[in-house]
Amino acid sequence: MNILLILSFAVFIATFLGGLFAIRFKDKLHMIMGFSAGAVIGVAFFDLLPEALELTKNTYAISITTSIVAFGFILFMILDRFVIMHSHNHEDEHEHTHTENKRGILGAGSLSIHSFLDGAAIGLAFQISAAVGAIVAVAVLVHDFSDGINTVSMIMKNGGTKKEAFNWLLVDAIAPVLGITSTLFFSLPESILGIILAVFTGFFIYIGASDLLPESHHNHPTIWTSFATVLGVLVLYGAIQIAGM
Repeated sequence: MNILLILSFAVFIATFLGGLFAIRFKDKLHMIMGFSAGAVIGVAFFDLLPEALELTKNTYAISITTSIVAFGFILFMILDRFVIMHSHNHEDEHEHTHTENKRGILGAGSLSIHSFLDGAAIGLAFQISAAVGAIVAVAVLVHDFSDGINTVSMIMKNGGTKKEAFNWLLVDAIAPVLGITSTLFFSLPESILGIILAVFTGFFIYIGASDLLPESHHNHPTIWTSFATVLGVLVLYGAIQIAGM
């Protein structure tokens, strides 16, 4: 119980500091978004997808799990395109800004739900054993900093204010704490958790490749934003590899 309390505090601080970093260096937002694109894609391929395959291997074929990843990608695309189509029906600038904000909320909301699942994963892992729980906790902590950056980036690049970005940062930072706490009251089959992670893998591939990455290049030198994206991928890869050792 005490270790879960400490971990709850640690994931909150890690996420919160990442978000504050993004808010503080708003003038470098294109670089931050480039890094975020790489980080989100890195989380999808190096963390969520392998974990989803591992958790579902005894229940579903690999092709089923990867098909669910594709379903998650398509689902998020439909939600995103619906918002974009809605904006095209209005010429009013205020309405356009409101629509952009909804896109930011959609992305930040998905990241926050993922953070909640991260916390739940820590709690459920400790139900298996302290050793497994420690490994999962380290894996979550190493990318929580970038989770905070990603959440703030989604809000601010879609026209959100610093206050709105800060509010969503609080949501994202509190989400894993709630996730850890929730596991004191239930247990979840590994196969179900794996399916949820597969859906979010699709979400994150879309967010990184179709939203953050193109926006980071807009009116900025491609070479530097590309470097930031590659750096984001490498940082997440290295962190996840270290966590899994």
